[in-house]
Order: sequence, then structure tokens, then C-alpha cells
Amino acid sequence: MEAVIRVRGLSKRFGDFTAVDQVDMSIPPHGVYGFLGPNGSGKTTAIRMMCGLLAPTAGEIEVLGMRIPEQTELIRRQVGYMTQKFSMYADLTILQNMEFMARIMGVRRAEQRGRIRELLQRFRLEPFSRRLAGALSGGQKRRLALAAAVIHQPRLLLLDEPTSEVDPNTRREFWDELFLMCESGTTVLVTTHLMDEAERCHHLAIINEGRKVADGSPEALKGQLGAGVFAIDGPQITAIRNHLEGVSQVLATTRIGLSLRVMLMPGVVDGLDWLREHLAGFTAGIEPAGATIEDVFVMATRENGAKGAGGAGR
Repeated sequence: MEAVIRVRGLSKRFGDFTAVDQVDMSIPPHGVYGFLGPNGSGKTTAIRMMCGLLAPTAGEIEVLGMRIPEQTELIRRQVGYMTQKFSMYADLTILQNMEFMARIMGVRRAEQRGRIRELLQRFRLEPFSRRLAGALSGGQKRRLALAAAVIHQPRLLLLDEPTSEVDPNTRREFWDELFLMCESGTTVLVTTHLMDEAERCHHLAIINEGRKVADGSPEALKGQLGAGVFAIDGPQITAIRNHLEGVSQVLATTRIGLSLRVMLMPGVVDGLDWLREHLAGFTAGIEPAGATIEDVFVMATRENGAKGAGGAGR
């Protein structure tokens, strides 16, 4: 299956700071491919290079079978890009913004009116079409930005933190739209720092400190975790967490409601028995727990941080 985006050795440096560091990636078509990483991890820098808005310091980029920077203008006509920050013109109405985007993205004049009407209805913006973009709610702004990004029916859609500033219902509706686009043949690349959004993706790359530290489907990544995860219930959760703090066999502990989630280091044999023995003085129920993408993220970024510390000074 031909990759929609293929990058090799992609790097971007700003002076002495390396924002993206030797990233290799191949993104398949007709799915949602997620970039998961904390703020400042290099996700936005990578996506801007992939749509030709930022020149790489090193590496090769191929998008839709064309090369960046040589064929950037041809690529832009087939790619939709939604920025993290709302970038529509605040002093234009929804309708005026859509008309402007249709013109600059090359939508044929005879098709512009029908395409705009279709998208305004689809994204529930038609009742507000005469409202200034700057006066819209957060959710309305994100729907307008997405509608503008797909005005020219792009083959590839790049979305940078698309659900920031929206409520849970709007976020769910937004993701429903992304899956419908995939079913119609569009490939979606989305950056996020939200674990539940990462779980929704067909394929996922975890980015940390400019490096790709994990890559695969969410289920495959969870299956490859290599660490025991356990849920602990009982009246002494705080005391148990304090007791486990700094223990070398424990990678991470997380409070979830009235329970404590514990991830042990890879290599701890019979983790359930080890925990029960280690917590013998406490009143606690201990059971194995299924791995989550958050667990994968903790493991991947920890391993990357250790390697980075070992290579400091290069």
C-alpha cells in the first residue's frame, strides 16, 4: 500500500535547539494517524514541515507521491491544514471566510456556492453564516476551521490539536466527522496530547523531545508494553502510594478515582505476587489491569529520556 506521507531522517534545528530529531515515518492512506506527545515535543514543527510551511534542516519528505520542497505548490492544492490557533479572519463573517478560502484553494467558481452551502449545513454553521468569525464560540470556531480546511476536498488533512477549546460533545462530533472523511477516502494526520483521542486513532506515533519513540496501532502498542500494570483498591491508597514512592521496581503510580494504578518496571517477575508481598502490611485489593495508551506513553517517554540522558553532550 503506497504511503501518503513518507519521511526519512527528518530534522529541524533552531540554532542550538533541535525541535525534530531524525524522524522516520510512513503514513498509510485512508485512516486517522495520530501524533501523541506533550506540548513542546515537536509535533507542530513536524506537521508544518510535512505540508511545506517550514523547511527542514535535514531529511527527505514525500507527500502524495510528490517531494517537498520541489513540488510544494502542487502538494498544497491537495492538502488541507488546520492550525492549532484559530486562523480565520475575525472581522469577516463565516460565509465570507468560506468564500475566501474557496477562491484561494482553487474551487471552481461554478461549484463554490454549492460546496459552501453543503459544508455550512454539515458542520451546523448555516444559522450563523452572517456572524463575524471573531464572535463565535470555541466549538463554532473549530467547526469553521475544519470546514475551511476541507473546502477543496483534499486527499490529505493535517490537523494540529484540532479539539482544543471545545466541550466533550463537540469533540466527539468532531471525531465522528474525521472517521466519515476517512471512509470517503481522505487520510487524516492529527496531533494531540490527549490520551483518549490517541485511543481513537487507527495508527499512532508517540513523539517526545523531537524523537519518535513508539509507532503502531493503539492495540499493538498496548500489547507490546512489556510491563505489568495493576489496580489497587482499599482504604489506604495514599499510604500505599507513599510506600511505593522511590521503589526501584515501580515505574509509575497514578490515582484514578478511589483506586491506585501501578506500573512495574519491565523484568519484574510475577508482579502480582511481588506487589502482594511488598504491600502485605496494608489492607488492599490488588488485581491485574489492562494496559492503556497512557501506560504506553509513560514507558516510551521514560525509555527515550534515559537514552537522551545517556547521550547528553553530543
